[in-house]
Amino acid sequence: AFTSVAHTCRNVQFGWLIRNLHANGASIFFICIYLHIGRGLYYGSYLYKETWNTGVILLLTLMATAFVGYVLPWGQMSFWGATVITNLFSAIPYIGQTLVEWAWGGFSVDNPTLTRFFALHFLLPFIIASLTLIHLTFLHETGSNNPMGIQSDCDKIPFHPYFSSKDILGFMIMLIPLMTLAMFSPNLLGDPENFTPANPLV
Repeated sequence: AFTSVAHTCRNVQFGWLIRNLHANGASIFFICIYLHIGRGLYYGSYLYKETWNTGVILLLTLMATAFVGYVLPWGQMSFWGATVITNLFSAIPYIGQTLVEWAWGGFSVDNPTLTRFFALHFLLPFIIASLTLIHLTFLHETGSNNPMGIQSDCDKIPFHPYFSSKDILGFMIMLIPLMTLAMFSPNLLGDPENFTPANPLV
C-alpha cells in the first residue's frame, strides 16, 4: 500500500494532485458535515427523528469509511491508528478479544487487515450513497426545516438566479480553500509519521 501511494504520486499523470485532493477533500467534506450537523442542532432538526437518526447512521458510516481509508497508505501512523482503534473492540466483555482477532484477520494488524480495509473503503461509499437516499426520503416526508413555523408561500423566490448563484458561491468558498490546501501545503493536515512505512516493531 505504501508503494502504491508512491507509485500514484510519482508515475501516474497528475497522481500527486489526485492523492492530495482525495486526502484533503475528505477533511473539507468533514468540515461541511460538521457545519450541516451544527445547523441541524441550532434549528432543532433533531425533532424530525427518522431524518436525524438516518443522519446519525450516515455519520457513523462516514467515520468508518474515513478510518479504514486512513489505514490504507500503510505509514507508521496508519498502523498505530489501526491498532489502537480496532483494539477498542477488546473492551467488549467475553467476545472482545475474538472480535479484535477477527477484524485483524490474525493476531496483529497485517496484510489481511489491509486487504479487508481496502475492500471496506471501496464499498462503504456506496452504502453512504444509499443511506443518503433514505435520509432524503425521510426529509421529503416533512419538507425542509422551517424554524419559524409560518406559511412561507409568500416568500418563495425562483431557484435561478437566486439559489443557483448562492450555491455557486458556496461551492467556490469550499473549492478555493481545498485547492489552496492541495496545491500549496498538501501535508498540513497529515502526520509526518506516515512518511515512514509501517513497522510493527517500532
